[in-house]
Amino acid sequence: MMKFYTLFFCLLLSSCLVFGQHKHPVPDSTKLSLGKDSVKQFKSLKFKDLRSNELQPKGLQLKEVMIKDRRSQLRKQDESLNLEIVSADFIQRNLGGSLMQSLERLPGIKTIGIGSGQSKPLIRGLGFNRVVVVDQGLKHEGQQWGADHGLEIDQFAAGEVELLKGAASFMYGSDAIAGVINVKPQPIPRANSIGGSVNLIAKSNNNLYGSSVNLYGRKEHWFFDSRLTYQNYGDYRVPADTVFVYDYAVKLHNGQLRNTAGRETALHFTTGYVGKGFKSVFAWSNVYSKSGFFANAHGLEPRNVDTEMHDASSRDIQMPSQEVNHFKLINRTELLVNSHKIALDLGYQRNFRQEFSQYVNHGYMPAVYPDHLFISPNLEREFDKQVYSLNLRDEFFVGKHQISAGINSEFQQNAINGWTFLVPSFKQLMAGAFVYDKYRLKENLLLHGALRYDFSHIRMFKYTDWFDSERVVGEAKFAEKLVRSEDLNRAFNSLVWSAGLNYNLEEFSLKVNVGKSFRMPIAKELGANGVNYHYFSYEKGDPTLNPEQSYQADLSLGWTADKWSVLVSPFYNYFPNYIYLNPTAGHDYFHGAGNQIFQYAQSKVVRYGGELELKLALSKSLSTAFLGEYLYAKQLSGDKKGYTLPFSPPASALFNLTWSPVFSERFQKSWFSIDYRLTAKQDNIVPPEKKTPGYGLINLQFGTEVFLNKQSVLISLQAQNLMNTRYLNHTSFYRLIGLPEAGRNLIISLKIPFKIPSNHL
Repeated sequence: MMKFYTLFFCLLLSSCLVFGQHKHPVPDSTKLSLGKDSVKQFKSLKFKDLRSNELQPKGLQLKEVMIKDRRSQLRKQDESLNLEIVSADFIQRNLGGSLMQSLERLPGIKTIGIGSGQSKPLIRGLGFNRVVVVDQGLKHEGQQWGADHGLEIDQFAAGEVELLKGAASFMYGSDAIAGVINVKPQPIPRANSIGGSVNLIAKSNNNLYGSSVNLYGRKEHWFFDSRLTYQNYGDYRVPADTVFVYDYAVKLHNGQLRNTAGRETALHFTTGYVGKGFKSVFAWSNVYSKSGFFANAHGLEPRNVDTEMHDASSRDIQMPSQEVNHFKLINRTELLVNSHKIALDLGYQRNFRQEFSQYVNHGYMPAVYPDHLFISPNLEREFDKQVYSLNLRDEFFVGKHQISAGINSEFQQNAINGWTFLVPSFKQLMAGAFVYDKYRLKENLLLHGALRYDFSHIRMFKYTDWFDSERVVGEAKFAEKLVRSEDLNRAFNSLVWSAGLNYNLEEFSLKVNVGKSFRMPIAKELGANGVNYHYFSYEKGDPTLNPEQSYQADLSLGWTADKWSVLVSPFYNYFPNYIYLNPTAGHDYFHGAGNQIFQYAQSKVVRYGGELELKLALSKSLSTAFLGEYLYAKQLSGDKKGYTLPFSPPASALFNLTWSPVFSERFQKSWFSIDYRLTAKQDNIVPPEKKTPGYGLINLQFGTEVFLNKQSVLISLQAQNLMNTRYLNHTSFYRLIGLPEAGRNLIISLKIPFKIPSNHL
């Protein structure tokens, strides 16, 4: 018994010494590892040496104490789907023009780029309303149906990002067919602390400069966290002097795409109360951006562009342009009651988007814009979406079962304005309930099962032209205002499920998951009837579309050793009624200028592919990695039977070599990294898409954390597209009109965290 107490007090004393050296609290999942020799040395001590009046100095050499945060590893082991967890440090090292461009280094993740500052996500080749983006616990709702509509999310405010790849409708409802991007906020500050950080960033390609300033503070229970971000950029450059927009040669001034400049401002404020068993957090944010569209690629007659005006300055924003403002107010309250963890999310969002362009008549529109209309002649389109959200969730344990049950509800109303029409205004109500069970059969074997039911009702409102069109019936001609979209009331419901297992050993992991997902048709797919000025096409919806269904199987095999790891993640996906925009042989002359008609339709589709990750530690400071991905898609029915799907990314591989030396106490965190991205050509296309050739890119990253007078400064340097390669990205928005991607881009960013003594609180 005496040996037991001796060992206990020695361990307690050593723990205090170890943890006393760390300024930050150790996460709950942290493990403390002591070598066997150290334990033997503790046992050899005599109990009298520990009494306070008899302590004597002793020379005792202990083995190295390793503290490892296994939270992310445990999270991945328990998650049924393929999961990537990205920290704020990863985003800092790989800063792109937007959050999604910073994340597309990961396998299976691509973006639809809209210039240098806007982008939207693709997961395994699916995007738009097939990917759910969660911010602050609630689904981010913008005008995500448009390829030119980016995410209104400030990447500097992201604390951590979780990327789920696979059918996740059982937890997140409609739209989560491809997966989920969950953007989590910065962690709540420690008690009795105050501090912040200053981020500075500059880019050479579009002469961007920007800053993000953060200030936080916390007493014992109350806290606040605030951030202000501003970025300003000019026209971005491509490695070309001439580009061809639908076979029309467009000369570029200094290789710049005229009128692609922009600026962004983001304000965030979070406050709340953190107590024992209770937490309530209010988050307010407002993200605003103004940016131009490439002047030679917008409208029905892009050749009539005042190049002299646009080329006079690379930083001005002329028409055509867009302004987007996204406002959010969210409250999350968590309550621990016995074995229950209850969470309630309440939210309000308003996405206000305006597109500006000079009035151009086409079809039967009057040649001169009428004075009597209460619409600005420069307001091409306006969308005003307001969203009210509620999520209620309860997690509890019953024996070996970890059960999550909850309800989700969302109400949207979207108003439209402008002198042209594409999508009708609408109101939509969605509600769903789910139950999700994790059953731990053994310590290393976890079974999953989930069931969800959803109901949705959409009401779309009639839209009639403000101008007369000429109609011919028999031999009679008469003029009338045509109805572009009728009143429509549709109700949808869906029952989805998911089942799987996780098997985890010390070096081996296995995940198997099968499930059904769904997606409600959106207003554009049901009621579109107008010209898309970015694609020079005429788009028409189908009010009879059914909810999209998807069946998917995911497999994940992983091996982890001391110096290497490998992860293989294949998947198979089948759609019995995939919704797509089908080019037809018809052309519209009533509202367009003879533009080809694209009609929304449904067909059977099969998709399969996967990702491969291989990592190898060559030495203590040198490592290498290989990240590969492949996707195949084919339509099994409909007018495009035998073709693939639009925006299907080609196979690609990334080869990385990273050196992370420790130079001195002043330069402890340093890295030198080189990426070589090899992308195959894409010959498997669906008309009117064009084939894209393969390409190779070299990107460099360098960074270090410098301590100057006990103040740390994180410096990061990047060289993107180092060789200034001219290439076409098959998932790019501008690729459809033959525009190459941005040329060489040098990026420098600094992050200066600071702390203020707690006596200032």
